[in-house]
Amino acid sequence: MTQSATKPSFINNSARCIFLYPNGRRCRLSATTPNSHFCPAHSRLPQNQPEPAEVATTLTANLDDFTSAAQINDFLARLLLLLAQDKISTRRAAVLAYITNQLLRTLPAIAKEVNAEPTQIIFDMPGPDRTEDDDATSAHHHQASMQSTEVG
Repeated sequence: MTQSATKPSFINNSARCIFLYPNGRRCRLSATTPNSHFCPAHSRLPQNQPEPAEVATTLTANLDDFTSAAQINDFLARLLLLLAQDKISTRRAAVLAYITNQLLRTLPAIAKEVNAEPTQIIFDMPGPDRTEDDDATSAHHHQASMQSTEVG
């Protein structure tokens, strides 16, 4: 057999990992996803990770604050795309998703604070009407004292 028959020449080079070894040979493993250029082993290497500034810019572009559910939803959609493209680690995506969940859960409390009227403190609040209570209490004490004198 010829050497060309023993080595498959039909390997799809676009689906292969683009990592180059020091001797110049290319990795033979398949890339993780079509959008990724590295296999799982080489995508974890620090030099193959996207720049943190690039990831931050992608996540927060045109988002000024996270005070609405729509902005949080937009952020989560971008996070999902970065995760699907292997531009962000699963662990980091989980942490960011957890933080956005906490932000989302505080939105009703923020809305309540913003729309709430200021609390009024009344210092000279009238006390209970004790005239009816005093009459009933004095009659009870008078009756109790009468019973004690009759017994003795």
